[in-house]
Amino acid sequence: MSLDRVFEALASAPRRQILAYLDGGELTAGDIAERFEFSKPALSKHLRLLEEAGLIAREKRGQFVYFSLVRERLTTTVHAWALELCPVGRPLKRESHQRYRPLKASASK
Repeated sequence: MSLDRVFEALASAPRRQILAYLDGGELTAGDIAERFEFSKPALSKHLRLLEEAGLIAREKRGQFVYFSLVRERLTTTVHAWALELCPVGRPLKRESHQRYRPLKASASK
């Protein structure tokens, strides 16, 4: 999942509101729909974009679909974006990749 996809999802005020509601705990699609005045197809599109960006997760339980916030994804995205902006971020990122790439390769053998 790319930074672009996450920031595209965050560009919409209703999607940010959905994330804020989910910050309080998981909600069903119906619970989320009650908080907005847009159509079910519009809500489905917002939820799909958030899910495709990795910002929310869905879990079907019986006849209900529950949505929850994926906090780690938001945190790692903001961190990665900040590293790109930071003047020393790119060299540190390259150094980190070079240093730990051999460890990952040897661990997978």
